[in-house]
Amino acid sequence: MKIDLFDFYLPEELIAQTPLEERTKSRLMVLNKESGEIKHETFRNIKDYFKAGDCLVLNDTKVLPARLLGEKEDTGAKIEVLLLKQKEGDTWETLVKPAKRVKEGTKVIFGNGLLTATCVGEADHGGRVLEFQYEGIFYEVLDQLGEMPLPPYIKEQLEDRDRYQTVYAKERGSAAAPTAGLHFTEELLEELREMGVHIAFITLHVGLGTFRPVSVDDINEHEMHAEFYQVSKGTARLLNEVRENGGRIISVGTTSTRTLETIGSAHNGEFVEENGWTDIFIYPGYEFKAIDGMITNFHLPKSTLIMLISALAGRENVLHAYQTAVEERYRFFSFGDAMLII
Repeated sequence: MKIDLFDFYLPEELIAQTPLEERTKSRLMVLNKESGEIKHETFRNIKDYFKAGDCLVLNDTKVLPARLLGEKEDTGAKIEVLLLKQKEGDTWETLVKPAKRVKEGTKVIFGNGLLTATCVGEADHGGRVLEFQYEGIFYEVLDQLGEMPLPPYIKEQLEDRDRYQTVYAKERGSAAAPTAGLHFTEELLEELREMGVHIAFITLHVGLGTFRPVSVDDINEHEMHAEFYQVSKGTARLLNEVRENGGRIISVGTTSTRTLETIGSAHNGEFVEENGWTDIFIYPGYEFKAIDGMITNFHLPKSTLIMLISALAGRENVLHAYQTAVEERYRFFSFGDAMLII
């Protein structure tokens, strides 16, 4: 299957640079995955599309302020570090710019010495393995020195770092936010609960692979980065009960979707308590085993994310919806508007 099948025209001015003042004021496109019918709503009205017994599945990962700006100990050259994955103790897999300046043994200083790092090896795709030294608690130092790792297409500074965090973020470990969840408020979630809608949480720590472009013409040759996921016994039990009672399972975001489908694919559609690493790649032809619908933002052309939603709703339906979104001036990407596929 060729990558060009998932291309579309996107004017640059539709890429949202800042979040809306109120999370639930985003626009919402509702796409019928069978017929391709489109409705236009605001996100606060999403509860009109749920009924008692349905289940909303949210990814409670928390974004680390994972971008660090430092300098080489010997030359003072500026170095930018992005934390990707904790390996052991204080050793992390990272992306470094400029990488050519950081070789094994290189020391980088952050915050006038509050934090230092020594390069102890290389990682995949040009990354570096750094071992950090500090006093106190690492995450407190990181909160003091780190910046939110906003996607490369966002050029403006984020005044409130909490706006790149879901209101239910809990488990630290992501290099990027599960952005479909940014539209929810505690009040909206409580309204859904009062309607009899179940709220379930899973964890998938989003890696930088979420921004990695597909660089092959044939998508079957693309390799996904592995990301860590975790589903509790309580969540698995709830999801099985919802399925048995005829409720729908609606995932919030491609991260929740990939987690649930990883487990559903491995256990014949059943949900089990599990944690591990997933590199599942979902594109048209895939048969969904775990979810009935999903909430998602509007994605990059030729991305694995638009391939995933094309698998759920059909490529032609999705590309027509995206064309409509461009014509109707929807806001795209992380701080943009939302789509409900049911």
